[in-house]
Amino acid sequence: MFKNKSKNVNKTAQKTPSLNMISEGTHISGTINSKSDLRIAGKVEGDCVCKGKIIVTSTAILSGNLIATDADVSGLVEGTIKVANRLTLRQSAKVGGDLFTKVFVVEEGAHLNGSCKMGDNSSELEGIVDAEYAKSTKIKEPALQES
Repeated sequence: MFKNKSKNVNKTAQKTPSLNMISEGTHISGTINSKSDLRIAGKVEGDCVCKGKIIVTSTAILSGNLIATDADVSGLVEGTIKVANRLTLRQSAKVGGDLFTKVFVVEEGAHLNGSCKMGDNSSELEGIVDAEYAKSTKIKEPALQES
């Protein structure tokens, strides 16, 4: 009556998306490189380079450049933002720097002090995520041992 029918399920379909979180109250100094999504709720002093989406919450402070495939900003960003696809500035966003993106969405109340360049043909966006990620994640040569 009840037969054990096992289905082959693709194991990659079962993987949960990877998300890196910088929680409120956390302070990081230095460059952050991520292959997966990044959510910032704390304070970061340095550049954030992400092959996925960066979410800057309303409690976040980013003092550095933001480079990503997609970005959703609700907090404070002091630096250049380069987004290969879609950049969203939420109502509470405060940005002090230039923007380069393909698609730009701004909610009423967002603050932007800088210039904006957008569209498919922006030379600033060509290969930014891969190029910036590769440039900032070079493998260091091991130190030579003195005999």
